[in-house]
Amino acid sequence: MANKNLTNARIAKKDEFYTQLVDIENELRHYREHFRGKTVLCNCDDPYESNFFKYFAANFNQLGLKKLVATCYDGSPITGNELPLIFSVYEDEDPKRIAYKVEITEVGDVNGDGRVDLADVRYLLENDKNVMKKLKGNGDFRSEECIELLKEADIVCTNPPFSLFREYVAQLMTYNKKFLIIGHQNAIKYKEIFPLIRNNKLWLGYGFKGGATHFVSPYDDIATAGDHKRGMIRVSGVHWFTNLDHNKRHEELILFRTYNPEDYPYYDNYDAINVDKTADIPCDYDGVMGVPITFMDKYNPDQFEIIWTTDRGGDGFLDSLKKHHTRFDAPVLNGKGLYTRILIRKKK
Repeated sequence: MANKNLTNARIAKKDEFYTQLVDIENELRHYREHFRGKTVLCNCDDPYESNFFKYFAANFNQLGLKKLVATCYDGSPITGNELPLIFSVYEDEDPKRIAYKVEITEVGDVNGDGRVDLADVRYLLENDKNVMKKLKGNGDFRSEECIELLKEADIVCTNPPFSLFREYVAQLMTYNKKFLIIGHQNAIKYKEIFPLIRNNKLWLGYGFKGGATHFVSPYDDIATAGDHKRGMIRVSGVHWFTNLDHNKRHEELILFRTYNPEDYPYYDNYDAINVDKTADIPCDYDGVMGVPITFMDKYNPDQFEIIWTTDRGGDGFLDSLKKHHTRFDAPVLNGKGLYTRILIRKKK
């Protein structure tokens, strides 16, 4: 399975998955109005490798950014492959153990070729010591100096370490930051993440085509999927997570199926009906429904209310739906356990 790449990486705490520029462009085009006059922080990004940094730097003027800041973690197996020229003073150090930050407040035609593009950004990185500076610490987003940069930022946009997703989101919430980040679909079920989704403090973005994408990575691709790309790893079930509002979030899901007991049976252990596909949500049923986790990609808070998830216990309303005491919260239908369901109800 393609997800075996992600599972193995998570176990080994290998988090070097670099997002393709085309995926960033496809998602970010829906949020342009959010960035004007803002300071953007990419705090998990080596500017020489990160396409997040390249996107914002190349579109600095078009987006009307106030400042762009990127920080690099010194433990990256990719960092240091091309040591910035301004770091020649650190020639006695291992280039892969240097953490640095980049701060850009303007991008002009510094190389004189008549246009502003990544070549101008590269010129700044290699020649302006006021733009790129070595960090005192290791560049970890949890370090004191990186937290200070976070405090100054308006929007955070990056692909955080998969193994630290919970902690990363918790930090964003602590400092009340706007963000657009990449995570795996399984994060929806995390006990630290799902309450944020239910309370409309976090939601999904537009997403990746087909729910999967290829990441540039130094690790071997062991996926069985047929669409391999050299030097890349295919991961399915990836999503954009954000608290920036967008049009898709308010698109009404057209419902055309009608309720009948045969097609929508009640769970053995919950007072709710089962709906196997989001497209099959009945238009004339006002009670509680259990839908697959993929529903979140179509969730409109103006149309539906999220009650809870069967994957998480400890909620009073969820307990009130239980028909009898059960050891596990997984839904049971005709004696057979099902995958996680999101319990929802239509808004009137």
